[in-house]
Amino acid sequence: MNQQAIDILKNHQLSITASRASILALFIKSKKALSHNTIEHKCSPAFDRVTIYRTLALFIEKGIIHNIPTADNTTLYALCKNECTAGHHHDEHIHFICDDCGTTTCLEETDIPKIKLPKGYKAFEVQMVVTGTCGHCV
Repeated sequence: MNQQAIDILKNHQLSITASRASILALFIKSKKALSHNTIEHKCSPAFDRVTIYRTLALFIEKGIIHNIPTADNTTLYALCKNECTAGHHHDEHIHFICDDCGTTTCLEETDIPKIKLPKGYKAFEVQMVVTGTCGHCV
């Protein structure tokens, strides 16, 4: 088992199971956003689709991963920074989707511009997706 994955699970007071450790290790190793299909492909036949969905939902709830919306209404998932906690994602950054290779990357060093909402509105989460060509495809 991946020691970094085990440490993350312990820090979030989660029991260490093979599915949790394996799925978390995928995120640590990939360093990019992953789709459910990618995770399922890399974990099958060891873990079924339902186990993967439940694990991803738990990781989102605990502030371990965050989801990224895409133009085609699929969802991608990426590791959160350490500031995220259960129910409180403080991981607001730009997500970049390459039109050429399809890779989605968290641009953690690039902040989302401050959004000024009209009176009476309250934001709970801000997500920004930028599309274009990544550095590998230029």
